[in-house]
Amino acid sequence: MAFVVTSPCDGCKYTDCVTVCPCECFREGETMLYIDPETCIDCGACEPECPVEAIFPEEDVPEQWQHFIELNAAMALEKPPIVIKKNPLLKEGD
Repeated sequence: MAFVVTSPCDGCKYTDCVTVCPCECFREGETMLYIDPETCIDCGACEPECPVEAIFPEEDVPEQWQHFIELNAAMALEKPPIVIKKNPLLKEGD
């Protein structure tokens, strides 16, 4: 099992989680991050670092966000790795 980045990340893209990942499994999209399920070791270090609570163990992804399991896997093949903290995106009204 792997961890999955879900909807709350979209549009804010905090990167606190990438700095604690021991296996560099995060990938950077334009508006959110993704976790490569092939390299994730299910350590859970990233989950408490997410300020918008967007990261879940695969088996605990809420029903309305189940499609993010496949999306993370697909985007992990296309997007570049990210291992350093960057400024988050600002949502409208911030």
